[in-house]
Amino acid sequence: MTNVTKFDVKTFPWSTVEIEQVRDRLLDLFCLDAYREGDFLLSSGQRSPYYINGKQVTLHPQGALAVGRVLLALLESDTVAVAGLTLGADPIVTATSVVAAYEGQSIAALIVRKEAKGHGTQAYIEGLTLPEGSRVVVLEDVVTTGQSAMKAVERLREAGYLVDEVISLVDRQQGGAEFYRQQGLKFRAVYTISDLQTRWQELQG
Repeated sequence: MTNVTKFDVKTFPWSTVEIEQVRDRLLDLFCLDAYREGDFLLSSGQRSPYYINGKQVTLHPQGALAVGRVLLALLESDTVAVAGLTLGADPIVTATSVVAAYEGQSIAALIVRKEAKGHGTQAYIEGLTLPEGSRVVVLEDVVTTGQSAMKAVERLREAGYLVDEVISLVDRQQGGAEFYRQQGLKFRAVYTISDLQTRWQELQG
């Protein structure tokens, strides 16, 4: 972590302050812990002058709480569950579901496997079995081309769920948003890469 910080991560009142303050401080956490510049090979096969390791935030104790609060605030009232492709989405859907429970809401967490497990039920989807037609929102940490979350969308639809939206913590603005719209999906991101890079530069000063 850089030695430049604008707040104390451990003592900041993540669970009680207004959601806009949580959103602002979560951006700082992404800049301080997850964003790096250099020469990186992405899972999409593209090379990039920067890398965002979302797990440094989503598996962070205070970061997970912040992620859950921010994403829960974006969900529509008819959302029954949140889901995502393992491994990146696992802590995100869990945090959102747990925060919802603390706020008196019931939002199930579903994890979509990349391959069906080779034993037991051989299921692609882990979690509660929900009624057919249940509205499920797919969550992602960082979206580049959009292909990863689309795998989750397809598996969930095959299981009979209604999936019409993807929400990402960060949009790298490299075609993912356009891809989802072409697929008839709504797409929202908490931050764009421009948000991260602007704030990262401020934190370096």
